[in-house]
Amino acid sequence: MNSELKNLITLGEGYHLELKESVDKSFIEEVCAFVNSSGGKIILGVNDKGEIKGIKTDNNFRSKVQDIINQLEPALNGIKITIDENIIIIDIPQGTEKPYACSKGFFIRIGPNSQKLRRNEIITFFQKEGRIRFDELENSKADYKNDFNEEAFEHFIELAGISKSIKKDFLLKNLNCLTEEQTFTNAGVLFFTKSLDFIMNHATVVCVLYKGNKKVHIIDKKDFHSDLITNIEHCLQFVQRNINLEFKIEKLRREEIYEIPEVALREAIVNAVCHRDYFQHGANVLIEVFDNRVDISNPGGLPTNLPPADFGTKSVVRNPVLASLLLRADYIEKIGTGIARIREAVDGLGKGTVSFTFTTFFTVSFSRAEKAKDTVEKSSQKGSQKTVEKTVEKTVEKILKEVKINPKTTIKELETKTGLSRRGIEWNIAKLKNSGKLKRIGPDKGGHWEVQ
Repeated sequence: MNSELKNLITLGEGYHLELKESVDKSFIEEVCAFVNSSGGKIILGVNDKGEIKGIKTDNNFRSKVQDIINQLEPALNGIKITIDENIIIIDIPQGTEKPYACSKGFFIRIGPNSQKLRRNEIITFFQKEGRIRFDELENSKADYKNDFNEEAFEHFIELAGISKSIKKDFLLKNLNCLTEEQTFTNAGVLFFTKSLDFIMNHATVVCVLYKGNKKVHIIDKKDFHSDLITNIEHCLQFVQRNINLEFKIEKLRREEIYEIPEVALREAIVNAVCHRDYFQHGANVLIEVFDNRVDISNPGGLPTNLPPADFGTKSVVRNPVLASLLLRADYIEKIGTGIARIREAVDGLGKGTVSFTFTTFFTVSFSRAEKAKDTVEKSSQKGSQKTVEKTVEKTVEKILKEVKINPKTTIKELETKTGLSRRGIEWNIAKLKNSGKLKRIGPDKGGHWEVQ
C-alpha cells in the first residue's frame, strides 16, 4: 500500500472521504452524496476507525460494485475503480448533471456524513444548481388582464424593433413572458406589469444617497417598483443627479462627462437587476451613493457553476429569459461582456477605479474623488447637480422643438440634432408619450409626430 493512501486512511473520514468495511445498503447513498457535492473517495475494506479489514477484489465483485453505481439517475460517467492489495478505492467525480438520485432519494455530503434531502431542501438544491429558473416560472399573483402594462409593452417593442403587427399574446408567449393559459411568467411580471410593489416586492430597486462615506445620514432615498426597463433608467438618473458632471467643449458640440462613465453605470445596474437571485425574497438590489464611492449590489453572488477564477472571462446566466429580453431591447450589448465593458469604460475615463466583490451578494463599487469640506466646493457641487437637472429639461425641449419643426423627423435625425444616443432618444420619447406631451400618428415608417 502506498504511503499517500495510508496517510489518507489515517486522516479518517471527512467531506471528501468515506471508509466502508463492505458494500452495504448505504453504499449507493454515499456515492449519490459525493456526486451531488464536490466528489470524493470511497475506500472499501477499511472500517470507520481506519482499521484495514480487506475485501474481495475479484472481477465479479468489481462488477457488482459497478452495477450498484449504475443505479444512479442520471447515469454517471468518470468513476474510477482501482485496487491496492486487498482494498478497493472508488474515485467519484462531482456530477455535471446535478441533482442525482438513487432509489432512496437525493443525498448530499454534509461534513463527514451523507444526508438525505427533505422536500424543501430538494427545491433549494434545484434552485442553487440552476435546474429551476426563476424567470421561467408561472406567477400566480399577477393577473394578466388587470396588471398588464401597455405602455411598458409598447416601449419594449420600440426598443427591440419588433413589428407592431404581431399579435400581443403571440409575441408574449414566444418571449417566454406568458403561458398558453395566459398566466404571466416571472419574466413577464418584471417587464410588463404596472407595478412590482404588491406582486413581487423584493424586485423593487432601492436607491440611497448618503452624507459622508458611511451608512449613517440619509439625504435622499427612492424605491423604484415599475417595470424592469423603467427601473434601470430611473436608477441611472438617480445616480447621475448625485455625482459630479463636467462639460467639455470641442468644436461645435458640448460634451457632458460624468465622473463615472454612463456606460459603466448602466452596465452595472443592468447586471444587478438581470443576474440577481430572485429566489431570495429578503433583499433588494441596492444602489448607494456615498461621497467617496457608488456601490451597486444585488443578492446572489456568483452563480454556483461559475468558479471565482473564471469571473470576468466566462459567463453563466442566472436568468436567461431576462437576459434575452434585455438583449433584444439593446440594454445588453452581448451576453457575457458586461464586466469587461465596465472595466474598459472606467479605465478609459481615467478618473477613478472599479472593484467587484462577491459573497452572498455581488457588489460593483465605483470610486469617487473625495469632496472638499470648504463652502466653495460644496456650493459648486450643488450647482453641478442643478445643471444636470436643467440639462435633462433642455434635452426634452430640444426633442419637442425638432418635432414641431419636422413632424416626420426620425430617431437618427434626432440623434444628430441633440447629441444623444439612440437609447437616450428612445427613452425620452417614451417618457414624453407616457406623459401625454407627444403622440405618434401612423406607423414607424410613413407616420408622424404630434406635440400635445
